[in-house]
Amino acid sequence: MAVRAGRACGAPGCASNVAPARNAGSTHTEVGHGRHFDAPPQRGAHLWGGQLTRGAKNLTHLDEAGAARMVDVTAKDVSVRTGTASGRVLVSPRVVELLRGEGVPKGDALATARIAGIMAAKRTPDLVPLCHPIALHGVAVDLSVHDDAVAITATVRTADRTGVEMEALTAVSVAALTVVDMVKAVDPGAVITDVRVEAKTGGVSGDWQRDPGAGATQRDGGQV
Repeated sequence: MAVRAGRACGAPGCASNVAPARNAGSTHTEVGHGRHFDAPPQRGAHLWGGQLTRGAKNLTHLDEAGAARMVDVTAKDVSVRTGTASGRVLVSPRVVELLRGEGVPKGDALATARIAGIMAAKRTPDLVPLCHPIALHGVAVDLSVHDDAVAITATVRTADRTGVEMEALTAVSVAALTVVDMVKAVDPGAVITDVRVEAKTGGVSGDWQRDPGAGATQRDGGQV
């Protein structure tokens, strides 16, 4: 029986139930019933590829002390850059039928999602803390209805010192959220999935494109 002061041994949380760490260098402490809890990493240490490393030299948005910062791009050349992202909203057959026909009760889901995506791309620095507030010179958001999903693609263009992949991802994400909002009365189980960068051009790192063979997710969680 536990008491507020001086709880009996064997009670939940009793100090005698706490086993010491296996060794002085361990990052785990055993607490009651063999459960393990990770101790927080030391300040200045970072996880990279599953390994605890120091310096975080591969992460340019962290300084040498591990503090977050906005990367200084002053010295970079202005160049034309594009970013393309995609995503899908898995929906029920009834939603597909409505989107291809009379529409969902709330209104024009695809048009509303398209405008929401464009607006969101312009607000990316307000949503993602370390993104640079750069001028966007073009934003295109396209939505198409498939047999099991609404597919979304966004392409963003700029002439600036940093890329626009995050703006493209934000456009897709908010467009997808808007689709869910528009169809939830008919299908409360709609699933947002496969939001990812498809391609980027420009900048020091050059052009990049995702392997077209990468699979997409089904509503049951499988891959196609």
